[in-house]
Amino acid sequence: MTKPYYITTAISYPNGRPHIGHAYEAIATDAIARFQRQMGRDVFFMTGTDEHGLKMAQTARDKGTTPAALAEEMSGYFKAMDERLNVSFDRFIRTTESDHHKASQAIWQAMVDAGDIYLGRYEGWYSVRDEAYYDEKELVVADTGEKLSPQGTLVDWTVEESWFFRLSKYQEPLLRHYADNPDFIRPEARRNEVMRFVEGGLSDLSISRSSFDWGVKVPGDDKHVMYVWVDALTNYLTGIGYPENTETYAKYWPADVHIIGKDIIRFHAVYWPAFLMSAKLPLPKQVFGHGFLLNRGEKMSKSVGNVVDPLALADAFGVDQLRYFLLREVHFGQDGSYSVEAIVNRVNADLANSFGNLAQRILSFIAKNCDGVLPSGGKGDAADDELLATVAAATQAEVPRHFTDLALSHGIEAWLKAVFACNQYVDTQAPWALRKTDPERMTAVLATLYRAIRDLAIAILPIIPQSASALLDQMGIPEGERSFAALKDEGSYARLAASGFTLDTPKPIFPRLEMPVEA
Repeated sequence: MTKPYYITTAISYPNGRPHIGHAYEAIATDAIARFQRQMGRDVFFMTGTDEHGLKMAQTARDKGTTPAALAEEMSGYFKAMDERLNVSFDRFIRTTESDHHKASQAIWQAMVDAGDIYLGRYEGWYSVRDEAYYDEKELVVADTGEKLSPQGTLVDWTVEESWFFRLSKYQEPLLRHYADNPDFIRPEARRNEVMRFVEGGLSDLSISRSSFDWGVKVPGDDKHVMYVWVDALTNYLTGIGYPENTETYAKYWPADVHIIGKDIIRFHAVYWPAFLMSAKLPLPKQVFGHGFLLNRGEKMSKSVGNVVDPLALADAFGVDQLRYFLLREVHFGQDGSYSVEAIVNRVNADLANSFGNLAQRILSFIAKNCDGVLPSGGKGDAADDELLATVAAATQAEVPRHFTDLALSHGIEAWLKAVFACNQYVDTQAPWALRKTDPERMTAVLATLYRAIRDLAIAILPIIPQSASALLDQMGIPEGERSFAALKDEGSYARLAASGFTLDTPKPIFPRLEMPVEA
């Protein structure tokens, strides 16, 4: 029985259409989920939309519609983005679904039963945009004299009756958990940030609102709806069957990793584990806060006019090309920058010129000069063994090690070095010359390269699933032989060659990208 693996994105707040930052998180999480499936894990991958809160209510009012209608429309855009970008989620959750309301009320009741919720009066600073409360000491003063949150968003002084959660009670339990589980918060910079925040002291948290009604009702008090983050964080439980203790819940909880943006690390690494401790539920194994995606080094902003539609990029350059660029170019966990020029240059250099050209040259040569019959036998030498050992080290050891550690760009770099080694081998061995001078040697060289290209295509499947699958289809590699375990099967090439499979004239997988005129 394979070991379960539960991975989630943060659920997106759909008060506007998705941008490239949403796409980046979805693509990165999908690559990790696909990798774990290839490793033989029983994966459950969840994403979705967080549809309650004051910000949604205000946006709907400004648009002259209802929050429910706005949520229905906008959620559809996020799901369409995931489908277009080949994001292989197992469930797309919406917090307006009835089972989610039931789960949110169940965890609330569990916190009540623990004695951790009480009625009080909230007076303090609140950011509608962040859906977050801030202490006076956290605020910054703008040049205009306005008070802003640490994120640079406007805050309003808010006074209303509220239910409170005894967050202060969990300061020491949280610090103990961080100390006992050093990988609970990653990367290290995020861990240090959270530790400093919690060490500075925790105040009890206002967890309900009575000034609007767009949200999950507080059990036993219909005048109040839950603070949107209580509701939103509970989605990770709802999606796998809480509170029914279903077989799915028992199998997948606690989550292996929540993939989130660094700007919401506090909610996931402070509030969420405190809620779970109160409800006497196991904590997720890890929270990973990735960095921001910057447009030519600048943070995206509607006022600046540099917010980019990810589907426009996918249409212009290709889904896999966009996926590869984002995961190759940005070190996961750090901020990264992108531009049209950078996408074109990176994709052409790595995919079109290096891997794509390698595969196209060799497969075309076999189709044309060997009538598509896979070469077998021939006259091998040490160079063949050296290349296959280099490819095996990358695909069987380095790539899985880096991907397991969520170091996606490092895994791709290790893969690319093996691609470069193959191209150097081609140039040195020159099979086109061997065809005339030493056909037996040519046979061994082509067989070596076929095996290497097959292994490279399998290893890069989580990053560029459509393109790598198309290449493996052309090469006759069965669906059941595309796992990382299959890379260790020494007899797979011999079986394929003996099966009578013949290679058709291959179709190019990675055409060169052209720089758009407007760039």
